[in-house]
Amino acid sequence: MHEYLVPASHPVAASSRLASRLWSTEPGSAHVALIGLPDDRGVEMNGGRVGARDGPAAFRAALARYGAAEANGVSWPRVCDLGDVSPGATLRETHDRVTAAVSAVLERGLFPIGIGGGHDLTYALVRGVARRERLDAGVYFDAHLDVRAEEGSGMPFRRLVEDCGVQALHVHGLDPFANTSEHMRWFEEHGGVVEDFGPDEAWPGGALFASFDLDVIDQAFAPGVSAGNPCGWAPSTGERWARSAGACSQVRCFDIMELNPTHDQGGRTARLAVRLLLAFLSGFAERTP
Repeated sequence: MHEYLVPASHPVAASSRLASRLWSTEPGSAHVALIGLPDDRGVEMNGGRVGARDGPAAFRAALARYGAAEANGVSWPRVCDLGDVSPGATLRETHDRVTAAVSAVLERGLFPIGIGGGHDLTYALVRGVARRERLDAGVYFDAHLDVRAEEGSGMPFRRLVEDCGVQALHVHGLDPFANTSEHMRWFEEHGGVVEDFGPDEAWPGGALFASFDLDVIDQAFAPGVSAGNPCGWAPSTGERWARSAGACSQVRCFDIMELNPTHDQGGRTARLAVRLLLAFLSGFAERTP
């Protein structure tokens, strides 16, 4: 589909598994495209635990063993896995490649879902959407505000406001002890709000992006992340939000980020990431055309 998208290696999935339906390199009549974002240079730049570059591969391995192709009561949207965006020599080059790949996905009329990878890649993914359609706001699930001025995994949402015209940010799951007053001040001065609606309530108006950083989940359930959270959400809370994001027709793209198999235990974080994708897809299937 695009020169920067490299076919991924897939474990063998039984025909009874959802993965057996997903692992096609041909978009065909698909509605949704999975894109691997195997880069964690931004995490390293910010002093985080490296390893998220292997997140997409760990995600696919977990997907091969979880999720029924014919799940009871679920009509899955048609999904294709378009492989991984090959990283560039610099962070900026990698971002440009992700944006270009997302633009190609949108040209085919597909809904992009990114699997990563450092959270800075959300900026590049959403930028690809914003160049095609104005995005009014973003909703993200994260222990951190990620509005740093310097380059790295902690800057995506600041850059989306400054570079892409996003007018408002809505964050859920914030750790009050892991964010500076300076960052909170910038966030609020630029239309940021915290915990302003619930998963069963109406989402903000206008076109939106949604992003899920796995570090919003408690490290007891999600140890395999770039920055562990000792007092995060239960997985069931994350699942409710992922399903809500999928069902919201105003959401134009989605990602699940910071999956770090180097620090995972028994693959539990990768399995949780798959569960979140399935929750999103089940919500997406309920969208009204």
